[in-house]
Amino acid sequence: MGVTTGAVDPTNNGLHRGKIRCSTRQATDAEIASEEARINASAAQPSAARAAIAVYVHVITSASGQGAPTATQITNQLSVLNAAYAGAGFSFALASTNTAANDAWYTAQPGTTAERDMKTALRQGSADDLNIYFNDMGGGLLGWATFPSDYASKPTLDGVVILSDSLPGGGAAPYNLGDTATHEVGHWMGLYHTFQGGCNGAGDSVGDTPAEKAATFGCPAQPDTCTKGKNAAGVDPIHNYMDYTDDDCMFEFTPGQSTRMNAAWTSYRTAK
Repeated sequence: MGVTTGAVDPTNNGLHRGKIRCSTRQATDAEIASEEARINASAAQPSAARAAIAVYVHVITSASGQGAPTATQITNQLSVLNAAYAGAGFSFALASTNTAANDAWYTAQPGTTAERDMKTALRQGSADDLNIYFNDMGGGLLGWATFPSDYASKPTLDGVVILSDSLPGGGAAPYNLGDTATHEVGHWMGLYHTFQGGCNGAGDSVGDTPAEKAATFGCPAQPDTCTKGKNAAGVDPIHNYMDYTDDDCMFEFTPGQSTRMNAAWTSYRTAK
């Protein structure tokens, strides 16, 4: 598909200003229903104290070594994650950083052989360790993630892939304050988009994120696009990290999202 700067794709692909905000696959209603039974069973359990999540950073460059973020950018990205997730009781600590120079991996996109080969070669840790791959994926993409429920069947693919230019200080403005990673780690933690299902679908399974008809872009005056349907009360949650607004417009997870992340962690990511 051709990319036109400033264009907005009203589908969940989220093409805006030449960038696709999130390429994480959309969960089906059947998948959501299956996950809800498991997560709800864990939601009643008290959250146990946990160590910081170990983060394995994989910097992918071109074969000639182009495209690596700086060490400062990586440190700042971890700081952005720690600030965003502190309220939910999660923290992140850099475990290691490695660099791989590989043209195919440098432009790897979701579902490709290059993605599988990259992750097979580089992924470290277990279900409760976060692997982040920074590359220049192309195609206007900003990033994608796997869900915690994916780990059992496809552990090698677990993790998030992030456009290097979206790190703090990168060149992907207005998506260069580090919140692409915040958004994608949200999926890795078990959250869906706030606009999942639109006004009348199953929604994002979180009671305090009002339904919205479709993704919101930029940072407009707060609209109210759903006045009927499940969880319709309230204006659209455009400041939520799981919408598609600009980085400087995002600043919150709700208490319900925090509860869901903790329950999903207990259900799917607690080391056995």
